[in-house]
Amino acid sequence: MKQLLTLARRSQIRLCLNQAIRLASSAVAYVSPFTTPATLSPPPPHILPYDNAAETVNSKLKKLENPDSRFLKYASPHPKLASHDHILSAPETRVTTLPNGLRVATESNLSAKTATVGVWIDAGSRFESDSTNGTAHFLEHMLFKGTERRSRRELEEEIENIGGQLNAYTSREHITLYAKVLDTNVNQALDILADVFQNSEFREARINEERNVILREMQEVEGEIQEVVLDHLHATAFQHTPLGRTILGPAENIKSITRVDLQNFIKNHFTAPRTVIAAAGAVKHEEFVEQVKESFTNLSSDSTSTSQLVVEEPANFTGAEVRIINDDLPLAQFAVAFEGASSTDPDSVALMVMQTMLGSWNKSVGGGKHMGSELAQKVAISELAESIMTFNTNYKDTGLFGIYAVAKPDCLDDLAHAITYAVTKLAYQVSEDDVTRARNQLKSSLLLNMNGTTPVAEDIGRQLLTYGRRIPTAELFARIDAVDASTVKYVANKYIYDKDMAISAIGPIQELPDYNWFRRRTYWNRY
Repeated sequence: MKQLLTLARRSQIRLCLNQAIRLASSAVAYVSPFTTPATLSPPPPHILPYDNAAETVNSKLKKLENPDSRFLKYASPHPKLASHDHILSAPETRVTTLPNGLRVATESNLSAKTATVGVWIDAGSRFESDSTNGTAHFLEHMLFKGTERRSRRELEEEIENIGGQLNAYTSREHITLYAKVLDTNVNQALDILADVFQNSEFREARINEERNVILREMQEVEGEIQEVVLDHLHATAFQHTPLGRTILGPAENIKSITRVDLQNFIKNHFTAPRTVIAAAGAVKHEEFVEQVKESFTNLSSDSTSTSQLVVEEPANFTGAEVRIINDDLPLAQFAVAFEGASSTDPDSVALMVMQTMLGSWNKSVGGGKHMGSELAQKVAISELAESIMTFNTNYKDTGLFGIYAVAKPDCLDDLAHAITYAVTKLAYQVSEDDVTRARNQLKSSLLLNMNGTTPVAEDIGRQLLTYGRRIPTAELFARIDAVDASTVKYVANKYIYDKDMAISAIGPIQELPDYNWFRRRTYWNRY
């Protein structure tokens, strides 16, 4: 029995050897370098395992050369321009200008169950003097402290009873007050806003009470390091100009603002041509306009525009820095900014795309190592910062374009190098794929920010004050799509290349490079 098994094994081995020799000879003949393609032998009938592996690799390579369209749709390394035909069906923004210059604008969505109604005034802290700085913000606080028709308690109870939300805010160029209510309470909300806007009472007791509230608010703001850094950035960038003042104003002004100051500000700035009444959601334009005519009857028709006021006191940019060393803070926070474009400058659209290209990143949010922004990738991989944020702020005659960062003290030098390299690179080397990706991201974020009646109403009011009209989404997207790599490089050369900058920093910032170091890296020497 053992002999039979031995003979069987030997015969099997001989068979395998003979087969291997035949395959080897045929393979040599098939791939011989001395044979021409016409005389090549056909492939062997039996494929070895490594031949199967080679075929698999070749098929995968072909798939990479001709990828599946479904793959490109969701995860293409070369992004394509997204279609936005669907936005052409967006609701129309209707605008009516009354004889006194007051503009009424609505975007109706009758299927909605809520609406936002608001008043936008083309006035803010930049239209104050040194002695009255803080009046606009003080006035915003006083608007809800009672009117000739409603006491403070009645006003608050009326809003609470209808389940509405009443809010207000002040910026450097605008004052806004708005109400968000159910569709059945739009008329009541408009009546409340008209009463507050035109008939507010400024009693001395209320004014003195509000001083303490604003002073406490100032202390809270001073605890927000980001707010302090950005306020100092404005102060050093727009030195000795109204735009460099803070919105809250200095403490000595808050303690000395009087009832006369508030009334004078209203008389000079709360005029019909500088005011927009906007609504979005469950509103009908014709009915809304008629009620505005009945409610807003006490506005001055003074035609003095904010543009005329800005010309008298323009905001001139100054390259400078302000640094406050505070070793008690665990992290350093700083902002680096160039002079940007005004709101109506065509370059503002390209700067929006550039802002998206540089991106923002926070350590508490995952995905930084795989973001489209090269700066965000470098910061995330090397752990150079806790967070970075690119900003592009536009005003009537100027702007600020820059980056705000929070980092550990020992990372400041490397982080400063990464920021300056990424920003200056926009003037030299820009990829069309990066621009396309940024355009898609920018358009997506603009649409996502319009989710709800309140953002829509705010967008209507702000754009009417800024541009004199509401730019349709299709037009805005067309302007964004017109930005390509050459446009980005042109705008970067105009605003960044070899330009002065403003720097504001707070915290343990001893390792942050000096101003001249930053200034020298606004250009590259290439030979």
